[in-house]
Amino acid sequence: MSDLVTRDFTAPAPDGYLLSMRLVSAAEPRIAVLVSSGTGFPKGFYERFARHMAERGAAVLTYDFRGIAGSRPDDLKAMAMDYPDWGRLDMPAALDALIEAAPGLRVVHVGHSVGGHFLGFMANQDRIHRHAFVSVGTGWWGGHHRSYNPMELFFWLGFGPFSLMRHGYIKGGGLWGGTDLPRGVFTTWRRWCLKREYFSRELATSLRPHHYEAVTAPIRSWIFTDDPIATPNSARDLLSVYPKAPSEISVHAPSDFGARRIGHEGAFRKGMEPLWDRIFHWLENGEG
Repeated sequence: MSDLVTRDFTAPAPDGYLLSMRLVSAAEPRIAVLVSSGTGFPKGFYERFARHMAERGAAVLTYDFRGIAGSRPDDLKAMAMDYPDWGRLDMPAALDALIEAAPGLRVVHVGHSVGGHFLGFMANQDRIHRHAFVSVGTGWWGGHHRSYNPMELFFWLGFGPFSLMRHGYIKGGGLWGGTDLPRGVFTTWRRWCLKREYFSRELATSLRPHHYEAVTAPIRSWIFTDDPIATPNSARDLLSVYPKAPSEISVHAPSDFGARRIGHEGAFRKGMEPLWDRIFHWLENGEG
């Protein structure tokens, strides 16, 4: 639609790190939508989704986590960060930027994979009225589809360590189809994914302070039967760390939306507009 307004800009995280952001908005939006990416997905991956939401009357902010795409430093090998920094520093900064860009609007959130996972690290999460989780579950390998286990174990124990040794970061391409990843993202992610209790034990100790127990906004979690990672069980396990948030899981086959495949990332690809309409309807009024 020609009346959409698009603005690219940078905004600082609380520690001063500059993050690349894009606002796509209806001329007169009635709701503000924050879109938090999955690990290794650049904000451009969500462009079609963001424009569809904007055409429905939203102001939509997408952004790159530190170390990713437009927020990647020149020397990724030298970057010092930890995976939860995305939730503690980057997600709150993006929310603040959206509130500033769309003042007075009710703010809702779409979290893809880790974008829903890290909601509980946000100090300002109480500004968000409703959350749509898309393919969000724990990363423990034993909770995933058995057919996926050999590849992910090779990623954690073979490909990843070799890439760190050779490049100093996880290089995109080949087995890893996402963007380049900082060392600190991979090492913490691997530690969690190789443990049955995942990160729940750390929430009581080394991951404090956090706000998982403070989240009270409703969460609807969309899960797809051909997603090898975010299964109904792993989604349920992840939602358990948000004990005070009313939550529900909505499980769908690709055929429910006329798709042959959705997997872990396909919910944001072309052709998934029927799903996007359901997500928007639920974010706006709690139905659908």
